[in-house]
Order: sequence, then structure tokens, then C-alpha cells
Amino acid sequence: MINAVRNTVLAILNKNNYGYISPSDYNLFAKQAQLDIFDEYFIAYNNQINKENGRVSGTGYADINKGYEEVIDTFSVTASLSHSVLSQYSVPTPATTGSDYYLLNKVLIYSTVTSSGNTTATGGGNTNLIDATATFQADGVTAGDVVSVILANSVVTNLNVVSVTNETTLVVDVASLTTTNLPYAVYKKVNLKNEAEQVNHSKITMLNKSMLTAPNITFPAYTQEGSVLTLHPDTVSTIGRVVCQYIRYPKDPKWTYISLTAGEPIFDQSQSDYQDFELPPDDVNNLVARILQYAGMSIREIATVQFGQLIEKQENQEQ
Repeated sequence: MINAVRNTVLAILNKNNYGYISPSDYNLFAKQAQLDIFDEYFIAYNNQINKENGRVSGTGYADINKGYEEVIDTFSVTASLSHSVLSQYSVPTPATTGSDYYLLNKVLIYSTVTSSGNTTATGGGNTNLIDATATFQADGVTAGDVVSVILANSVVTNLNVVSVTNETTLVVDVASLTTTNLPYAVYKKVNLKNEAEQVNHSKITMLNKSMLTAPNITFPAYTQEGSVLTLHPDTVSTIGRVVCQYIRYPKDPKWTYISLTAGEPIFDQSQSDYQDFELPPDDVNNLVARILQYAGMSIREIATVQFGQLIEKQENQEQ
């Protein structure tokens, strides 16, 4: 899609000799255009909710809100948060979960820790989690349980238990256990059911003062300060115990090329840093309109800006 959008933009610009967009400029304009449209999905979703409440929205194929939800859900990620100290966890970032977050939707906590420890050996083609001090069978670890393990850089990786060999050995589904002394914790999926409530700092102080309202494992809470989430009660401090469902930002689009032919770069999507737009095909016209506006500002051509605005206005009217 990114190549089709670029060809359309260049065709419109070149028709009246308005100018040419370099690949680097196009990638910058494409990134900003995608972020603009992504952000507007949440505004449109809110507006559609208001229409439903006002009984001016349809159902079935006329349920516009369902389409917005499906698009937004394509950016949904569920991942364990990295534990720093005590009951503090890091918010989603490229370094901790692989992506930045736009919205924290839910913070969930496993009600119990089935087993935990540090690996003492490797084996089974790096699929065996071995802990000489563990008692996996006695602890009730079974196939299908989740193993949260820190492989490197404090990033929590979740693996699935394939089988329990004996009291000290588990077989997991990914051959990633290449070293020893890896901290781990085992959880049962059915125990991921306690949602932490976000409270402000003044409220959490009041809650903790009372025995009746103090957060507990069944009814946990959290506060946020910068990039740190502090869980309450403070006993929530085990690897992988806190799981966050969030909406991530779309990945930065990048139009890649390999060489020049007669002064024109050739599109090549096989390169490692290639990234297409993550928006649905319905947004092609909006992407073209937005990029034209940015390109028009770049080359100081008001007609290009106005043409892009006209396309965008028509798209909004049709919606």
C-alpha cells in the first residue's frame, strides 16, 4: 500500500510540475499522516458512541462503531511488564515490550504464582527449563501453563509449558533457554483475572490507610508516575505477574528502494527495514490527502495543500 500511495502522490504533484518528493521526505510525511489518521480514529469512535447514545446511529451493516473498534483492535497488544524494584513495573516501551503505548486499557494481575526460581542448567535443544531446586509436579505445574522468563535486558518473555518431565524439568514451546541462572515464574492462564484499578496518588494514600479499602490481590490498584507503574499491594513483585493490555502506536512506515534507474529510485519491499502502512486500505485516500498537504507546505505550493484538503473534506463528508 505504501508504494501505491507514493505513486499517487507523485502523479498528482508531477501533473502540474509542482515538484518531487525524495524518499526520505516521503517517509517523514507518511509517518505523520499515519499518526494523524490513527489519532482521529479515537475521536471518531467517541463521536460515534455519542451518536449511538443519541439514537442516531444504525445497526448491522450500518454499525460504524464496529468498524472503528476492529481497526483499533489491530493495534492491541497484551504483554507482561518488566519488573524493576519492589512493586514497580515499567510501562510498555520498545525496550521492554517491543512497542510504545498510546493507551493503557487494562492492567491485569495473576492471582497466584504457581512456581518460581532460577534456571540451573540447559538441555533439550534449549527447550528444557531446568531448576535443580524446583518441585514443578508438587506445585501443580501442567501443560498449557505460562512461563515468564527474563532472557535479556529485563524484557519478560512468555513461553508455554508443553510438558512436565519431572520435578525439576519443564519443556517449553520455544528453544530460547540458551543460558543458565535465568529468573522465571510459572502461572496458570485461568488465574489472570484480577484487574488493577488506576487511582491517583492522593486516593491511593487514603485507600491504604483503611483496612476495609486497602488494595489486595483480589482487588489490586496501581498508580502511574512517568514511565513507572506502582502496584498495590506491594507484594505484587514477581516476574511476569503484571500483564498489560494496551493500544500501541502504529509502526513508522518506510518506503525502501535499492538503486536508481534514470534518476528514479526503485521500490524494494524485500529490505529488512521495509514497513508498510498499518492502516486499512480504506484510508488510502486520506493518506494521499494528508501527504499532499505536507508536500505542498514543503514546496510552498498552496494549490497542492488545497487539493489535499479538498480530498480530505470529501472523505469526511462521505463518512
